[in-house]
Amino acid sequence: MTATVSFPIGSPLGPRTAAVTYEREGTGEPLLLLHGIGHHLQAWHPVSGILSAEFDVIAVDLPGFGASEPLPPGVPYDLATVATALGALCAALGVERPHVAGNSLGGLLALEMGRLGLARSVTALSPAGFWSDAERLYAFSALHAMRAGARSLPPAVLDRLARSAPGRAALTGSIYARPGRRAPEAVVAETLALRGATGFGPTLAAGGPVRFSHDLPGMPVTIAWGSRDRLLFPRQGPRAKRTIPGARLVRLPGCGHVPMNDDPALVARVIGDTAHAGTEHGTASGDGARIGA
Repeated sequence: MTATVSFPIGSPLGPRTAAVTYEREGTGEPLLLLHGIGHHLQAWHPVSGILSAEFDVIAVDLPGFGASEPLPPGVPYDLATVATALGALCAALGVERPHVAGNSLGGLLALEMGRLGLARSVTALSPAGFWSDAERLYAFSALHAMRAGARSLPPAVLDRLARSAPGRAALTGSIYARPGRRAPEAVVAETLALRGATGFGPTLAAGGPVRFSHDLPGMPVTIAWGSRDRLLFPRQGPRAKRTIPGARLVRLPGCGHVPMNDDPALVARVIGDTAHAGTEHGTASGDGARIGA
């Protein structure tokens, strides 16, 4: 069951109000899940049920994606602004410094939340921001092509393609290593989410110059990369490790760019292991996370 929460955020024009759609399930320490560009919170459904057995799982539609409203006029979609807004979202939900896991854009946002002191631990699955210029150009071109395809498909054609394994591969093979495993209705829903994402263009425009170059000392960080990622190539993982020397670098065998559907059990285990390390670190430091009602 989704819900919507409104909360104040800063902007160059003064305070504004943002509204974000989210799902919340489970009990335990809070775990915030962030999807990639053009996707929606349903990308986490293969793993959120597993994780909710141990954690208070909060999966969100990022501003301008899924069912969430776009950011208010005058509020940029740059990395620091959106990460700070996610911190304000957590405060509105009664959560302080959650564990944060993100995929692609969400992975980059998770790392930025860690840099800003808004996260207890960070798991970044194929995070953006560790690309070369050529790799960024390739990824952005591929994303633009996916968006154009999603916007051009008549509904009847989309439904027909989603009902066959080859059709699902044509629609989502760039992000899943095993697109045939994706349910037809999920493929339709995520294609429509990509089509309607008002934050897509502003986010790509803001992301052009982004390179994540900060270490996150004293915080459990895992960088995990699918071995069959066709959008952000696995060779970017060692670059992330060099940037964050204390991070754990994990290979996800047989997984694509969005690994949650390709191997839910493995992804849930990687996230859980990182969060447990964050819990141990917090206990040792005496800095406990508060869990909202």
